[in-house]
Order: sequence, then structure tokens, then C-alpha cells
Amino acid sequence: MRIDVLTLFPESIEGFLNESIIKRAINNNKVEINLINFRDYSPLNNNQVDDTPYGGGAGMVLRCEPIFNAINDIKTDDSYVIMLTPEGNKYNQKKARELTSKKHIILLCGHYEGFDERIKTLVDEEISIGDYILTGGEIAAAAIIDSTVRLIDGVITKESLDSESFDDNLLDYPTYTKPAEYNGMKVPDVLISGNHALINKWREEKRIEKTKEKRPDLMN
Repeated sequence: MRIDVLTLFPESIEGFLNESIIKRAINNNKVEINLINFRDYSPLNNNQVDDTPYGGGAGMVLRCEPIFNAINDIKTDDSYVIMLTPEGNKYNQKKARELTSKKHIILLCGHYEGFDERIKTLVDEEISIGDYILTGGEIAAAAIIDSTVRLIDGVITKESLDSESFDDNLLDYPTYTKPAEYNGMKVPDVLISGNHALINKWREEKRIEKTKEKRPDLMN
């Protein structure tokens, strides 16, 4: 998989790519990630990428030319272009799994008061990571990269991905480790029983119980 991130602030994502699982996936050639500053594609002498909105109003709007130039330069027949915007479809685990089937993803990070509406003609999908406003799309891009790359075959062991939160619209089951008792709090007997059939049954029951308590909306 190849992921290109179009951003005005590539340095805000660089550190994230050099840590832990994402770095290992890159080093093992499971994914190629490129940070592209679309300011470099501005046709203006001062590399300006924004301007005041027609009709008036507060803030600045991202101009068409840099985005069109950048996407037209890097796009391939396999590209899937995603605009990160509060107006987009709500991101979830199902979408993360869908994105792993894409060979080339282009993530377009916004800033200022948004995009010139014509830029949307370049986009295959608009995505939002939640009902709140960020100063830019870089945090959303990092969230999508992290949640997608970890699902690529060979990045994390299959066992670690089994029965995760949001699979089957259920949260994950409670987990414990040593010591078996701490400050009067004991690990449930079933988990140290050695009976894997009972353990699996307990875990599934706890997934349902936890989801009903904490996220009943998932069960609807």
C-alpha cells in the first residue's frame, strides 16, 4: 500500500511515522508513506495557497490550483483520494478495513476555513473522524494511517487483531495480567482456570455486557 499525505505541515506528521508499529511497517515494506507539501505546487511567486472567500466572511480558503496541481501530479489509476473534512462520512473500524484494500490512498489535509468547493471534484470520498473541529487535517490523517496500516497483513499478528473493539459492533473484553491479586482485586477465576471454552464464553459475554453499558448505540 502507498499513502500520500497532502499537507501544509509535513513536520507535524513526521514524528508519528518514526515510531513503533508504523515505522516497522515502513521498514518492512508493508506500506510506503509520503508527505507532500502542496505549497510546492502553488503557481504564485510567493507560494500562496489560500485567499479570502468570495462573498466575504472570516478566515481564508484553500485555493484550487495547488491542490489540483498536486493531485494531478501524484495520482495513478489505483489512487483513492480522501478529503479530511467535518462534512465527511464518520470514520469507523469498518472503513479502516475497507481502506486496506486500496493500493494507493491520497489524504488531503485542510487548513484555514476550508477548501474551495471545486476541489471536491477531485475527491473519491470525504471523511470526518468526529463531530468536532481541528485546526487542520493532520491529526485526522495520522488517525487514518494508524488504524489502517495496523490491519495490513503481516504488520500485527492475526491473533492480536481477533475480537478487537468495534469488531461485530462490540467493544473488547476486559483483560488482566500478573499479579493475580493486587490491593484486594483478583483476576476472575475463569481466566486462570485453563478451560479455554469457558474463557471464550466469558469473554464473549463480557464484550456484550461492556457494550451495553458503555456504548449501547453500537448495538442498535
